[in-house]
Amino acid sequence: MLTHLVAAIGVLALLTVVPGPDMAVVTRRALVAGPGDALRTVAGIATGLLVWGALAVAGLAAVLAASPAAYLAVRLLGAGYLVFLGAQALWQHRRAASTAPSYAGPAAVGSPWRTGLVSNLLNPKIAVFYTGLLPTLAPPGLPPARAMTLLVLLHTALTLAWLGGYVLLLSRAGPVLQRPRIRRALGSTTGVTLIAFGLLLATAGA
Repeated sequence: MLTHLVAAIGVLALLTVVPGPDMAVVTRRALVAGPGDALRTVAGIATGLLVWGALAVAGLAAVLAASPAAYLAVRLLGAGYLVFLGAQALWQHRRAASTAPSYAGPAAVGSPWRTGLVSNLLNPKIAVFYTGLLPTLAPPGLPPARAMTLLVLLHTALTLAWLGGYVLLLSRAGPVLQRPRIRRALGSTTGVTLIAFGLLLATAGA
């Protein structure tokens, strides 16, 4: 059982560190509002994972994953939200191009925790991951519900550690990242990345 659990942690860690929409959302929040808001965004993402995990344990996520209409609806909502965040980032950095960088500005709008939560809940691939791959990683000898709960908690902890460490790394590089030229480049790159993820999500399976 221990060997199986270690292997499951390895798979979860690998999936956690692969860059995706969550990292792009956290990067955007760190750039426009600072590390504190970025960490609250990470907390929102972790909350979203716990919600998806609870739905998976209850069997509701499987219903979503198996329903083409429900999956399409959530997928399009998630894609639209990512495109909105990307366009917002591009607009805000364009407006701030000639101003001194500051964390206390109009860019820091909206709840960072809610931003992380919504971006995660509107990612239907989490439902597919939790109902498709996660059960195959469950340690033998445990009841299915308990095994799934353990894996969800492990995935959430790994996500908190990875994205939290990423935010701290960004904060240490703060003086460099706040240089106007680098700030504009990162802001534009993050905006384009969010829009690209949104378009990829919208066209997935099309």
